[in-house]
Amino acid sequence: MSVSIYPDIFKELKDEVRAAGLLERIPVRGSIEMIATILSMAIFYTIVINWQEMALGAFHAFFLGIFLTIIFTRAVFISHDILHTQYFKNKTLSFKLSYPFSAFILSNSSSWWDFKHNVNHHTWCNVPDKDEDILAMDGAFTTKQKGNSKFLRSIKYLIFWGAMFFMYPAFITQSYSFAIKRKKYGELSMMLLHWPIIWGPIFYFMPFASAITIFITLYLVLSGWLAFGFITNHLGCEVFEKEESELLSWMELQMRTSRSLIGGKFVHWFYGGLNTQIEHHLFPKAPRFNLLKVQDMTRDFAKKHNIKYFETTPIQAYVQINNVLKEY
Repeated sequence: MSVSIYPDIFKELKDEVRAAGLLERIPVRGSIEMIATILSMAIFYTIVINWQEMALGAFHAFFLGIFLTIIFTRAVFISHDILHTQYFKNKTLSFKLSYPFSAFILSNSSSWWDFKHNVNHHTWCNVPDKDEDILAMDGAFTTKQKGNSKFLRSIKYLIFWGAMFFMYPAFITQSYSFAIKRKKYGELSMMLLHWPIIWGPIFYFMPFASAITIFITLYLVLSGWLAFGFITNHLGCEVFEKEESELLSWMELQMRTSRSLIGGKFVHWFYGGLNTQIEHHLFPKAPRFNLLKVQDMTRDFAKKHNIKYFETTPIQAYVQINNVLKEY
């Protein structure tokens, strides 16, 4: 059994963060980001509809695919933040506002993400019996590693990095499975509308070669972008059994199972605020736009109380993850 080594002083930090106004919802700024994303989609489809007149080809389609990938990535981060009620306090309203970004743009289930991420992952971070995220690669990051031949175990780290480029279709598959099992037929209908709404105009107005270039570019780049962002959050951090986790305070569990990344505003934009993972787990309702300030306060707080604060560069995080996989 692990012995608690962090003092239970989270209230002190929370009071400091609240007094600084960093826990306040941001309905205006959140709305601006949502509108900007929708307007970006309008720009994208304006180009698609006028593709033939603009005499553009498959080479240009690659860059248009990158543009769509950026839009989709922002939609992922927006739906994540909305479902954490960072924009609006009302949970029902937040769910409804997430649908244009999760169901229509991404063909993802808000209900699946809320259950998997908000309910289980944030409550039981890196607890294998509850948090399915830490079970990647047959439990390679836990003490409950499964079998496989010696050869497969020796190349698991190669399989892991290759699988990064299939995360987006995996999210879609899990979303559909959850919606069907939980009989979320209304949400499933919205997710199915993704295909004619998003891809219908692309394949109708554009030559097939250009349309398929956008499709492949989006799926590969978006998957890699999301995967290389998500894996830095907790993989390679401490893992606890359920009984052990119940002995830890909220602050200790979240800080010992999370990794924050060093970097400024670009890193924060690129990772969608997930680079401040310790802060996000301590304050899941704190708006992403405030997390860099919260990070400074949390780091100073940890130093003041001689508490370990796990922070690395993105490259160091990938090296640590790879080392765990190679040991497996």
